[in-house]
Amino acid sequence: MRKILLIGIGPGGPNYLTVQAVEALNRATVFFIPDKGDEKAELRLAREQICERFITVPGYRFVTIDIPKREAQPEDYRATVDDWHAQIAGRFQQAMTAQLPDGGCGAFLVWGDPSLYDSTIRILDRLRARGMAIDYEIIPGITAVQALTARHGIALNGIGEPVTVTTGRKLAAAGRWSGETTVVMLDGEETFAKIDAAGAEIFWAANLGMDDEVLIAGRLPGIASEIQRVRRQVRAAKGWVMDIYLLRKADGDES
Repeated sequence: MRKILLIGIGPGGPNYLTVQAVEALNRATVFFIPDKGDEKAELRLAREQICERFITVPGYRFVTIDIPKREAQPEDYRATVDDWHAQIAGRFQQAMTAQLPDGGCGAFLVWGDPSLYDSTIRILDRLRARGMAIDYEIIPGITAVQALTARHGIALNGIGEPVTVTTGRKLAAAGRWSGETTVVMLDGEETFAKIDAAGAEIFWAANLGMDDEVLIAGRLPGIASEIQRVRRQVRAAKGWVMDIYLLRKADGDES
């Protein structure tokens, strides 16, 4: 049986790695690197640099897996994602079968944490359901949610209050902010600038932990256009941007 480690590497910089993650890096001999094209080459390089910095056991190697592109605006989102995962699972299986011997230990370096808006767990479960003999272990990582609040110097939740973690797609479908503290991930459409968010303040960050990290905070909607400008500038500079934000009631606003 093949052993697979899903190692959460945090939202960007190598200093976010945990001791447990460093120990796990030194257990694997094959690192599977998803390749999403030239525009994400920096993310691939960051994974390789993490290995170079923290691995002390010689003999490890990298195996690249080409990841197919998913339809950006599908009519049936769930069906499209399911089909996309099936394609990725096939490529994972092919790579692991060819490159990792039975009894070997391989790893995926997962941005952030494997349990939060990442599909690697689901894809490996799909392979196990197909009958592939693999066992996996999850090594949790610092999430972008934690890094966001730390970098802005704020608490995630109000006293005794709930927190919602959602996606830009879900927030857009609602059309308005609920009024509760809400963390929004995967918002490629800049939903913060399009919804009814009266009384909210936003804490936004792009590319947390990386050299081009950007932090902006202020009341919505007054700050929305500035975030849009900066976000587009970061994206234009490198072809991609990973951003996240938190919405909460602005101080002094009781509405």
